[in-house]
Amino acid sequence: MAALRRPFRQDPSATAAFAALRPDAEAQAPAARAGRRLRAVVVGGGTGAPMSIRTLLSLGLETSAVVAMADDGGSTGILREEADVTPPGDVRKCIAAFARNPNDPLTRAFKCRLAVARDHTLGNLMLAALEDACGSFPEAIRICERLLDAQGHVHPSTLDRVTLGARTRDGRTLSGQANACRSRTALERVWLEAADRVRPHAPALQAIREADLVVLGPGSLFTSIVPNLLVPGIVDAVRASRGRVLFVCSLADMQGETWGLTAREHVEALMDHGMRGLLDYVLVHTPVPLRPDSPATDRFNAVTGAQPEHASLSGMSDARLSGRVRPVSITYHDAMAIQQAGPVVIARNLVDPRRPTWHDPRALRDAFSGVLKLCRSRQR
Repeated sequence: MAALRRPFRQDPSATAAFAALRPDAEAQAPAARAGRRLRAVVVGGGTGAPMSIRTLLSLGLETSAVVAMADDGGSTGILREEADVTPPGDVRKCIAAFARNPNDPLTRAFKCRLAVARDHTLGNLMLAALEDACGSFPEAIRICERLLDAQGHVHPSTLDRVTLGARTRDGRTLSGQANACRSRTALERVWLEAADRVRPHAPALQAIREADLVVLGPGSLFTSIVPNLLVPGIVDAVRASRGRVLFVCSLADMQGETWGLTAREHVEALMDHGMRGLLDYVLVHTPVPLRPDSPATDRFNAVTGAQPEHASLSGMSDARLSGRVRPVSITYHDAMAIQQAGPVVIARNLVDPRRPTWHDPRALRDAFSGVLKLCRSRQR
């Protein structure tokens, strides 16, 4: 008898790295010493925000997430176009990251993609169906959070239907998140079309205002992080927050939207999209200590096989583009320039040696713990 083809497969964004982020007494000590649980909010989406969520939970922080609603690709794009639902994909990833037990069968099923249903994830289908049944996307989220015994809440940055616009560094204009993230030249600016009609989701504003630590990223800069900041009221909430703001810079580019941009240019782009004067810390990867005479990316280039001279992908197909990896570089002089603009640069070796494009969970937790200590010293 021929073997049956499995109709389900695990969503690749549901990485086993989360298993390394088990809460323990030593890891939770920085938060416990405060006499109350610190509050953190992760602002982003995609595959990066779940990594920050699991890291913060492992440190004992009361954590929530504010998620962009501009996604229009893949399973989410199909559901958005054909069923007219609020984009569920990034919300689903964050709910799964909040699950108390990542190995619980229901949590694992929530993340599975179904070949029998056009490769939709079960979580996306559940959120879409529950939104229709309840007439409320936030209520659909809360039901899924209860089902997975989530340890925090996920808040859309807006409930309005939004479309992302983008301008590339070679002057082209793109429409839609999926097109923007696959740009063959790095983006210069993004915006929400008809932004004057976009309203913020009030619980998202409240989560940001009440946070002791606001974490941006890691993740796609222009299509996961910045779209939240473009929603009217979000940057004002960051400004009104009593907390500190940490930007976790990506390790590498695997898409076109930031192709060739350095860590310094990532920070400048954030500042150009409303965060000037609001960033307190910037966490960047470097395999060697930053010194005036020391290049920082040689070892990472060797691991990834990257070719830093490629700043444009104009001659590459989408298939070739999707397989390219280029490190996000940082030099001593760039770090000094970032600090002159305000933020403190924290440079660590953060790469997972088994997967060079992912942050190592334990290294990320150690870095976050150090940031929490810095936050406390500034609060005293």
